[in-house]
Amino acid sequence: MTSRWSFRCIALLPLAFLLSAPCAAARATADNDAATVAKLTALSDAWDKAIVAKDRAAIAANMAEDFRQIGGDASVEDKAAFVADLTAADFGIDPYTVEGFNVRLYGDVALLSGTIRMTGHSQGKPFASHFRYIDIYARTKGDWKIVSVQISKFKD
Repeated sequence: MTSRWSFRCIALLPLAFLLSAPCAAARATADNDAATVAKLTALSDAWDKAIVAKDRAAIAANMAEDFRQIGGDASVEDKAAFVADLTAADFGIDPYTVEGFNVRLYGDVALLSGTIRMTGHSQGKPFASHFRYIDIYARTKGDWKIVSVQISKFKD
């Protein structure tokens, strides 16, 4: 009886490994996703700080060369114009907090979204803006870069 039981256990062992493989793969994917979300969250936070600090190099370093922004008024800006606008001498943004921050992963593409209440000054005049945004990141050669931003203004 003992040998028959041992034989059954040995015969079922490969099946147990096959059944556990998807669980291990799912756990590895979840761990990788959590690490990717953490990395993207850190990139987003650093980019927000760079924008407030008007750190031209740090702003540009986070962006793909073919970056595009679609503004709340349907305007479109490329990377050079976007960086120039943010770092202009007569423009400044006060520190802000992102509300409802969310990251969704789709392989080598990530959608980061939230809402922001922003204040600052432009051409000597104060401004306040409340908008929802989506930042689209793409991973190329292992590096995440922001490729597009779109904002939609709330009617406050």
